[in-house]
Amino acid sequence: MRSDAVKEGLQQAPHRSLWNALGVTKEEMKKPLVAVVSSFNEIVPGHMNLDKIADAVKLGVAEAGGYPVLIPAIAVCDGIAMGHVGMKYSLVTRDLIADSTEAMITAHQFDAMVCIPNCDKNVPGLLMAAARLNIPTVFVSGGPMLPGHVGGRNTSLSSIFEAVGARTAGTMSEEELEEYEEFGCPTCGSCSGMYTANSMNCLTEAIGMGLRGNGTIPAVYSARIRLAKHAGNQVMELYRKNIRPRDIITERSIRNALTVDMALGCSTNTMLHLPAIAHEIGFELDMRIANEYSSKTPNLCHLAPAGHTYMDELNEAGGVYAVMKELTKLNLLDLDCMTVTGKTVGENIKGAVNRNEAVIRPVENPYSTSGGLAVLSGNIAPEGGVVKQSAVAEEMLVHEGPARVFDSEDDAINAILGGKINAGDVVVIRYEGPKGGPGMREMLNPTSAIAGMGLGSTVALITDGRFSGASRGASIGHISPEAAVGGPIALIEEGDIIAINIPEKTLNVKLSDEELASRREKWVPKEPNIKTGYLARYASMVTSGSRGAVLEIPRGIS
Repeated sequence: MRSDAVKEGLQQAPHRSLWNALGVTKEEMKKPLVAVVSSFNEIVPGHMNLDKIADAVKLGVAEAGGYPVLIPAIAVCDGIAMGHVGMKYSLVTRDLIADSTEAMITAHQFDAMVCIPNCDKNVPGLLMAAARLNIPTVFVSGGPMLPGHVGGRNTSLSSIFEAVGARTAGTMSEEELEEYEEFGCPTCGSCSGMYTANSMNCLTEAIGMGLRGNGTIPAVYSARIRLAKHAGNQVMELYRKNIRPRDIITERSIRNALTVDMALGCSTNTMLHLPAIAHEIGFELDMRIANEYSSKTPNLCHLAPAGHTYMDELNEAGGVYAVMKELTKLNLLDLDCMTVTGKTVGENIKGAVNRNEAVIRPVENPYSTSGGLAVLSGNIAPEGGVVKQSAVAEEMLVHEGPARVFDSEDDAINAILGGKINAGDVVVIRYEGPKGGPGMREMLNPTSAIAGMGLGSTVALITDGRFSGASRGASIGHISPEAAVGGPIALIEEGDIIAINIPEKTLNVKLSDEELASRREKWVPKEPNIKTGYLARYASMVTSGSRGAVLEIPRGIS
């Protein structure tokens, strides 16, 4: 056992004394040491139930012959962090989570681990750590929230953000807004639509690191507790068979995940996280490859915010496995990839059934013949920009309009809520990228304000920042290169005509190369707005959004 380095031998007598101090028995010291990496805290609704999940995992590990030890991982609630400086600290936690988990697991020489994330950055952060550490690992999340109910309709967090816009526009009363506040988010769990948290939890199944139902069983269902016990059991089976994350997380399985992403209509943030996970195994996933997968993968699901179905309905319809089973009709998946069940993808999904064709459309009747995401390129975004095309109104798939330029999200919000944005405009928010933010803030506030004020089918938004999975409409993020490094988005001026063509995958400003070159000569880099602390260090190391905003040591430093 790897953990013998901290338990066995003459030189380990001091180590054993510390195990004794923890109350660990000699019999327990002989068992494999299993880390239960829990993101539990009392500030994130998606994480408030993870103490129960961790307890169940520990029971499962102990039952199967391991010794479970709880260790922490941090988590930020994107909803609470939204719209202020706190959102700069969201994406950056992905790497903190990966790094701190690597440190804890290696320092204490664990033999295996079960990762318990739930929200946006915890899932990819822990997947990155699992790939680095390469010890037997199973993922079990906290599960999605049930939808709220307001006015006879299902609701989710994005409904409440949009209600703010409606209240500002005068189309909703204060009492109606209070009803959304009261009943929009009714339970613990990750927010109930196909937002980033649920997207990434679903992709743990597609990539092979989570058991069946991990992405879809609601947080408040007892089936989630049973799943956690099975995860604890299964990690010991992986330990005995020596099946490790890099046997599961491979170029082939990441391509499977990208295919399932397209069918589900996942968050645009998956195009930050899948490249970052791929980077950990030495596979550079260019986000522009998404168009290749989109062109051959039908979009089978329209979960909120793209449609009016929610995660509990996807679960009842058969979940991720049922979606994958539909995709096998078109031979779109590599069925030989290994998974944490100890079986292949093909073996796992053999008996899966689509129980509701209104929630998971069959491949013969998709929402569209192309996938949920698209990467646009052009003279604004030479390295690409990402849009959730399945959540774009048909009339906005092709759009031209004057640029309304803002150098921060805050300025844009003030203009939108102040009634200064008109139908046909293209809102440009820049200096919000990985370096320029720093931290690449999510933009749910402006997109929701646009939708709530009735402009969702007439106004587009482009940014070198990113969007919440709850955003909908012609919202194009991850524009790369970003403004802070002199990307063309930095050269756009008020009134320039922006041309968006999602079917053709193009994004351009209608200026000549000569005019852009002239503006570039006059461009002056913007002073960093944060010069100390973790964000300054992050900005010095982070790469382009087109590469997944991974961290690299700056050139000249060794």
